[in-house]
Amino acid sequence: MVCVHFARTRQVAECLLGGQGTARPAACTISRKRGRVVRGLCAWPGNLPGSPGKNTQEFTPVRFPGWRACLTANCNWTCEDGRVAILVAWSALWALPEDWNWAARAPNALIWDLFERTYEKMAVQKVAILTAGGLAPCLSSAIGFLIETYDRVAKGVEIICYKDGYKGLLLGDKYVVDAEVRAKAHVLHRYGGSPIGNSRVKLTNIEDCLKRSLIKEGQNPQEVAADQLIKDGVDVLHTIGGDDTNTAAAELARYLKESKKGYNLTVVGLPKTIDNDVYPIRQTLGAWTAAEQGARFFENVVAEHSANPRMLIVHEVMGRNCGWLTACTARVYRSRLNRKQFLPSIGLTRERREVHGIFVPEMGFDIASEAERLRRVMHEHDCVNIFVSEGAGVESIAAEMESRGQQLPRDPFGHIKLDAVNVGAWFGKQFGAMIGAQKTLVQKSGYFCRSAAPNAKDLALIRRCCEKAVECALAGVSGVVGEDENAKGELRAIEFDRVKGGKPFDIDTRWFLDLLLDIGQKVGPKVAVMRTEE
Repeated sequence: MVCVHFARTRQVAECLLGGQGTARPAACTISRKRGRVVRGLCAWPGNLPGSPGKNTQEFTPVRFPGWRACLTANCNWTCEDGRVAILVAWSALWALPEDWNWAARAPNALIWDLFERTYEKMAVQKVAILTAGGLAPCLSSAIGFLIETYDRVAKGVEIICYKDGYKGLLLGDKYVVDAEVRAKAHVLHRYGGSPIGNSRVKLTNIEDCLKRSLIKEGQNPQEVAADQLIKDGVDVLHTIGGDDTNTAAAELARYLKESKKGYNLTVVGLPKTIDNDVYPIRQTLGAWTAAEQGARFFENVVAEHSANPRMLIVHEVMGRNCGWLTACTARVYRSRLNRKQFLPSIGLTRERREVHGIFVPEMGFDIASEAERLRRVMHEHDCVNIFVSEGAGVESIAAEMESRGQQLPRDPFGHIKLDAVNVGAWFGKQFGAMIGAQKTLVQKSGYFCRSAAPNAKDLALIRRCCEKAVECALAGVSGVVGEDENAKGELRAIEFDRVKGGKPFDIDTRWFLDLLLDIGQKVGPKVAVMRTEE
């Protein structure tokens, strides 16, 4: 008994079928009968890679995960010359007429015809896409790759995109992906942001949904969203967002199954966040680009030290609970410095453009000793540049402000709005006074870097994740697609109950320790960071 796997792409099929004449089926006919296990005889050409080396073998094809309703039939094959193409017992066969004849047909065209017929009969008929949460340099491109992938492997599948995330789902507001969009989806890779729009809507926050007129009095947002998905006939929902966006979709699918007569919705999410802080995903989409863009941002800002003597420049980087982006931005910035030329004899020195301090939520520091170190830098180079995570010390700062009776606004998720705390300004005020700065400049790179188009490294990751997402969607496998740290980095649909935000940056990471050593900063004690949702 020989198990035969199915080819997933035209190229693989062509290779296995021997595009150069390795395997040429002669007049082959099919007979089939529903309700039985797929079995039959298959003649293997002896020179085909992986062949059992015999002319004829009994085989049982295995189910390829790209088709939910795999064939149950009885296939008997006969060939004039004893040579037959392998990979033939697909679910597509039940769509073929009884007298279907493959005589004298080229194997490549033969296989591709089967692929197209297969997808015409698949269970997935309509797919919906939405983006939610804050921006990241992956949203537009992820939409593009999803559309391109479906158009390549499942042309018959309809695609819609809900406008402004869950807001559009609640209101039934959507784009229909037409022929023009399918033909020009590649354009989306050149842009940042999300062409279909984002919003921060939490389906379990009834009060906020009412306030924003997304539901009516007495309605349940989850039920409204579920009814809209049913009305639109959606089989697969692709959510591109953080952990809350994706798990909210999973809860929606569970609600549909339990409360709407077993309605089956496959949810396949993509992990979007520049913080790179989602368990157990090795690398979230857009984070590499955000670090690169933050470095480019500071390359210009740092020149401001030449406008004033004894200047402190604070570069505030996004990252409420995770310092990965701050640390990686500093790392990328310094690697870019390594490629530059300087002219010290006229004052153009690397030291004045260097990173002198890095402060992240996961690492504590002694402000007095750090101020003393930075004061020496100021005295020697007439400027100090520090990188600060927007969430570094935010809980302590907020507690201090609230103890003085100050009310801090919160978003629909219950998070303290960081603009009200203004961590960068706090660091600037504290260090500015302690190191004798004559001027302090606080600059935030967040909106600049999160709205960028993805770089080449991110594009490659986005493409792989989107192709896997479509494969999982067609197989009816729900989850968040990413490189699973608990499965040796395998790219797969990670179970929703294992996906959560708030993964801290590991300050013991070798490159971070080397970074601190290079700039002369001591490694501080580890700090436990309270997890918050997206």
